[in-house]
Amino acid sequence: MSTDSAAQSFEPIADDAAHLLLVDDDRRIRGLMGRYLTKQGYRITTSGTAQEARHHLRSLEFDLIVLDVMMPGESGLEFAAWLRQSSDVPILMLTARAEASDRVRGLEVGADDYLTKPFAPKELSLRIASILRRTNSRNDKPEPAPALCFGPFIFQRDRGELRRGDEIISLSEREREMLRLLAENPGEPVSREALAGESSMSSERTIDMQITRLRRKIEMDSSNPVYLQTARGAGYRLVIDR
Repeated sequence: MSTDSAAQSFEPIADDAAHLLLVDDDRRIRGLMGRYLTKQGYRITTSGTAQEARHHLRSLEFDLIVLDVMMPGESGLEFAAWLRQSSDVPILMLTARAEASDRVRGLEVGADDYLTKPFAPKELSLRIASILRRTNSRNDKPEPAPALCFGPFIFQRDRGELRRGDEIISLSEREREMLRLLAENPGEPVSREALAGESSMSSERTIDMQITRLRRKIEMDSSNPVYLQTARGAGYRLVIDR
């Protein structure tokens, strides 16, 4: 394991500071991101490979993962797909590729946001803050909201938890946020702009891809949706049981 894979403290960090896992095979980039984000007040752990990242995930909890796409061996996309099978920790993907197909693939495997290299440290910090703000606003709700039922699913809006019987359905942060917005307006159209929220990836195609991925988790036939329907010209609606 590389010497920089453990948490690095460059100055005193608050005990309740968000804990970030930086996964990138480029040692220099790991160091630069780690030093900058530590100065921003985050607790930082770094990994040079997906294998190292798994090692940390077995013993530590993280508030967000910054994940490079292009790594030797197991790629960031492969690691993200594996992670989404059991965890909904927010993921910010990093890549040197700017093609739309690569961004779409990142969204399909459950990334919450996407940043293309090279990037300014300030932009990285703003993206992270935006994702964490959405997460915290959801967790800090003082009053629990009622559960919504649709088919075999129950969605707890206060916790952002989706269940099918005793099974918890793994959702990415973006999927949870979209489902929460849809659940706040059951049966009513929610525009793509509203579903995009504060995400930097707000194109209609991006939202459509995220909706498609969410449908695969809740629909018997995602091409003929029963619960997460398209409101033609208006966005999408969640049809619940009455």
